[in-house]
Amino acid sequence: MRMTRKQVQALGRLKSGAMNRTESKYGQILKMRMMAGEVAWYRFEGIKLRLADATFYTPDFAVMLADGSIELHEVKGFWQDDARVKIKVAAEMYPFRFVAVKSSGGKFEMEEF
Repeated sequence: MRMTRKQVQALGRLKSGAMNRTESKYGQILKMRMMAGEVAWYRFEGIKLRLADATFYTPDFAVMLADGSIELHEVKGFWQDDARVKIKVAAEMYPFRFVAVKSSGGKFEMEEF
């Protein structure tokens, strides 16, 4: 039996508050940046933003840089349309720097919204 992409993704969903492998790797990068003094604080799923009635967006990481500015980082192995729409809407509504972090070939590529 061949499974669709949606079925495979549903199998891979983790409970809220649990990091997947890509998020865990990126969390290690944030930890190293914290030790280097670039990041003052970070938290996995630390902020939940309201976009509309019954519609919320929880970025993967809330990050406070050493200068006190706040960034919200979304870590993806690949993008689905709904996730991309949510980060764009959130970036228009809230005064934070939103950063998409895409895992590609063992490296992380950044895109700002």
